[in-house]
Order: sequence, then C-alpha cells, then structure tokens
Amino acid sequence: MLLKLERLFDRFSDLMGWISGGLCLVMLVNVFYDAIMRYFFRTGSIALQELEWHIFAIVFLFGMAYTLKEDGHVRVDVLYDQFSPRWKAVVNIAGTLLFLIPLAVLIIQGSIWYVKEAYEMHEISGDPGGLHYRWLIKAVIPLSFIFLIISACGFIVRNINIFRGVEASTVHHIEDDVL
Repeated sequence: MLLKLERLFDRFSDLMGWISGGLCLVMLVNVFYDAIMRYFFRTGSIALQELEWHIFAIVFLFGMAYTLKEDGHVRVDVLYDQFSPRWKAVVNIAGTLLFLIPLAVLIIQGSIWYVKEAYEMHEISGDPGGLHYRWLIKAVIPLSFIFLIISACGFIVRNINIFRGVEASTVHHIEDDVL
C-alpha cells in the first residue's frame, strides 16, 4: 500500500519536474527571441523581458517539489553520510515534519494576502509595456509551496518504506522487467 502511495507522489513530483523542464525550454526561446530582436533589430519588449523572470520564478518554485523527490536538496552531509539507511530515513522524516512542512505552511499563509492584494488592486507592471495581471505570478508562490508539501508527503512515505526495509526503487525495476 505504501509503495503504491509513494509511486503516486513520485508521479506528481515528476510532473512538476516536466513542467519545470518544459518552462526552461520556453524561457530559452523567449530569451533567444528577445536577444535577437534587441541586438539585431534594435527593438525590444518590456513584456518579454518581464516574462523571462516570471518563467524563471516558476521554474525555480515548481522545481522544488521535483528536487525534493530526487533528493537533490541541500543538506549538511558531514554526519548524515555516516548514518545507516534507517537513521537517514529517521532524519529525513523528522526534518520534513519539523522544518519543511511548517515552513511551507507559513509561506503559504504569508503569501495568500500578497496574491489577494495584487488581485484586488489589479496590479500591473510598473514599466510601460510591461505585463498585466501581476497577481498570476504572485499566485505561483503559495501554489508552489502546496506542491512542495505534496512532494514532502511522498518523501516521508519513501523514507517510511526505507525505514521498514522496503524500497520502491527495487520494486520499480522488477515491474519494469515484467512490463
């Protein structure tokens, strides 16, 4: 049961990774087009320049969920590397429950008013020709931390499985051979 739940959470985190990767390509095309227009045709777009950092923000914020799933986050490995897999699982579960999830909840709660205020004020870019609907990019902040909490639940389930001595990675390989 926990292995199926872990795979479900992993699929969600993988989706966040695919979205982030796809947006990287969109950002690449946007930057390329903007640079060509600016340097060869002496014309540019404030909206495209703002779109660059909006897309970058989304890539970073949505990528957090995928990074956690892939265990690519930053940690102090001085002691952690010496631990057994079971103790590593305990540290991961405790860190997620005591630090990651509470911090994510605080950021969600603290950023909702920020989005609401931008929506109610019909906030737009301060630059002429900039993007409208600034609340949309601000809405990515609480949304991304909701996604991070979902991925953190999968991280906890994975570490419970590791603590129990059952790892999904071995099950995935067996299923891949059968399919």
